[in-house]
Order: sequence, then C-alpha cells, then structure tokens
Amino acid sequence: MSALIERKTGDRQSIAIETTDAARFAASKRRLTAAQRRWLTDCGFDAAPGTFALLADEGGKLVRVLVGVDAGDALGSLGGLPRVLPEATYHLAEEGVLKDTLQIALGWALGAYEFTRYRKARRAPARLAIAAAELDVLAPLVEATAQVRDLVNTPTEDMGPKHLADAVKRLGKTHKAKVREWVGDELLDANFPTIHAVGRASHRAPRLIELNWGKSSDPKLAVIGKGVCFDTGGLDLKPADGMRWMKKDMGGAAHAIALAGLIMQAKLPVRLTLLIPAVENAVSGAAMRPGEVITTRAGITVEVDNTDAEGRLVLCDALTYASEQNPDLIVDFATLTGAARIALGPDLPALFSNQDDVAERVLAAGRAVNDPLWRLPLWRPYRKMLESYLADMANSGASRHAGAITAALYLERFVPETTPWLHLDTYAWNDADRPGRPRGGEALGLRAFFAFLQQRYG
Repeated sequence: MSALIERKTGDRQSIAIETTDAARFAASKRRLTAAQRRWLTDCGFDAAPGTFALLADEGGKLVRVLVGVDAGDALGSLGGLPRVLPEATYHLAEEGVLKDTLQIALGWALGAYEFTRYRKARRAPARLAIAAAELDVLAPLVEATAQVRDLVNTPTEDMGPKHLADAVKRLGKTHKAKVREWVGDELLDANFPTIHAVGRASHRAPRLIELNWGKSSDPKLAVIGKGVCFDTGGLDLKPADGMRWMKKDMGGAAHAIALAGLIMQAKLPVRLTLLIPAVENAVSGAAMRPGEVITTRAGITVEVDNTDAEGRLVLCDALTYASEQNPDLIVDFATLTGAARIALGPDLPALFSNQDDVAERVLAAGRAVNDPLWRLPLWRPYRKMLESYLADMANSGASRHAGAITAALYLERFVPETTPWLHLDTYAWNDADRPGRPRGGEALGLRAFFAFLQQRYG
C-alpha cells in the first residue's frame, strides 16, 4: 500500500491533482495564475485524456497537476501517474471533473504496482493521500490484486506445485484455516486420477491443496483454481511462442487464492472450501498419452484427445470433490482456453454459469466495480464435439469451433444441475504496459466476484 496514504494533515502538505477534460478545461484555467496559463499554452496542453501538466508557483515549487481524463473512466484516469510524477504526496482537488475517489485511488494504486522479486524497483511511486475510510475499503482489494500479479509473474522455478501449496498454507495460517493436501500417488489413493494423470510426468509431484474455513452452520462455498504451474502441452507439445508465457497457466489458482483471502478477511458468513489442483504438464516417459482413457473421480470415462487440454482434466476431479460436499455455490477460475481470448480479447474474461440469475448478478457486480465480464453460453448441442468412440466423452475434439464453450461444457458434466456454478475463463495477463495495468500478471474478474459474494452473503 505504499502508493496510498491516509490523509491526516489536510491538503497543504500535498500537491493537488485536478482532473479536467476538453469541455471543462476553460474553467480549470480560470483558477490558475497568468504565468501558469502561459505555461500550459507553451506546453500545448489541451486536457486530452492521458496527458498531464505540472504547474509551479511563483517560486518554482510544484503546487498543482492538471490531468486530462475521460469522464467515463475513473479507474484508468490516474493509473499512469504514480511512476511518472515527481516523488511526492498528492491529493485530489475538489474541483476535478471526476468525483469517484474510490475508483480513482484504486486505479492509482494498481498503476503503482511493480514486481520486484528479481530486480530493484526503478523508483519509488508517487503517493496519493486519501481519507482513512476510503483506504480501509481499498487496501484489501489492492493487496489481493498485487497477490495475483505476484503469483502469476513468478517464474515456474519458484512457483511450482509446492510453492502454490505454501501460498495456501500461509493464507491458512493468517486466517486460522485448516489446510491439507494430497501429493503424488496419494492422489490415486484418494481417487483424484485426472489430477495425477496430468502431473505425473513432472519431477515435481502433482497435488491437490484444500483449505477449509468458517462455521459449519453457514452456507457452503467452494472456490477452485486451476494451478497448472507450467504447461508444455504435454506430448501434444506447444510451439515455442505458445509455450513462452505458460508460467501464467496457474492464473486461475492465483485468483482463487486471492479471492479466498478477501472472503476470510471480510469474514463473510460462509463455510469456505478452497481447492487448488496444482501440477506441471510436463514431458517425460511417464507423460499421459493421446488416446488414453482415464476414469475420473465422478466415474465418467474420458478419452485424452489432446494432452494440451489438461486444465479441464485437473479441474474435473476438483469439481466432483466440491460437489460431493453439497455446496450452496461453486466458483472456479482458470486460464483455460485461447479460444476465449480470440473471442473476447485479453481484457474481458468469459463467464459461464448453469443458472441465469446467478450469472446476471455477477455481471452486474462487475459493472458496478468496473471489473467487466462477458457471459458466453453453455450451448449444449455442442456437447457432441466432445464425443468419444470408446469412452463416455473426450477432453477435446477435432473441431476448433467454440473452444471456450466446449471446455466449459466439459466442466459442466462434473457439476450437479441443481448446484449453482460459475466458471471464469480468464487471461490473468497484460501483454503490454497501460495506465494502471503494468505488463505481466493481472487480476481479471477478482473484484467482480468478490463484490458478488459480498452481495450474496454479506
């Protein structure tokens, strides 16, 4: 939270940031001195979104920053400033055109993030002073987002299945939750065959990590995250450009861990189970082979049509295990398909649900907190694309059509029709630096789901 500080001593000790736009730029200039107005003219500042101008007093001291913004984008308005403004403390001027200080401050904090595990920070970010009450609301969201980013950004050498387990154990210790795990062949003994099949080729043992928290009298909530710590594609090997960033294939697990932390920190009245199937999809003599048939925990036989469709395999046993506990709701996060990215691009996660009313509430929550999702259909006629000639179903099919939908349809087979279920196919990544969105790991859908759960259970 180094980018946000509680405002205690008024505005005089910090520098004002005034948001403006083309329509209200003239009014902004009227509040300035003649010298400051000439400076703006000489600089060519016209309040275009994404631009800013530094204004000094007669003594040359920085006293104000004018920032051009899009009035409809409070979250992204100041996200690019913490790393470019002079290192100082700033506050939002009351005259600004943007009034949603929570969204503005959130965007600022997200833009101040830098991953520093392997190199020092380039510089300290500028700080934004906000009221204590606003800081209390924002701090958990900022910290959870940073946790997702840190987990996803960490290379596989330092973020394998055991490291994910360690992250869950730290979370459990913080919130006095119970954590257990099944490792290696223990997965077979406990009837988690698909998790074992995907991870058995790696020198680092696959595992299923479980965290339990909350009162037994509260509604049961299951949160599941795909934890494929690296995905080579298996024997259906990915090409080099497709494999380059596969350290991020545990992005679903990162979201699930962060969401569980938010739930417990907020003390939502739920009986929480967090499940992280953690594996590496590697290549060795023990690797699962195309054409093998696996009998899942649910008793459904699955033909491995493609070893690169491994995420749905590790998730299906976790979904079955969660369903056995008769939950009030199941939520799963996964960096599951490239097809979702082709359909919706990198910024818009694909939402699937077996219940319309639940899906609509999540979408509405996402709109309210500026964390948008887009629902895709569970178009059941496409189940035929997953047909197998010798097993109950295949994990993928010959057609590349509707890849995100068929992946979700595969998962749906392992959830009872009467159990509300939400599946988010998220990218968990920024391909390039943007204001508030630094390149690398990203939380996409996290705030939307937390807002939804607060409404449902809070």
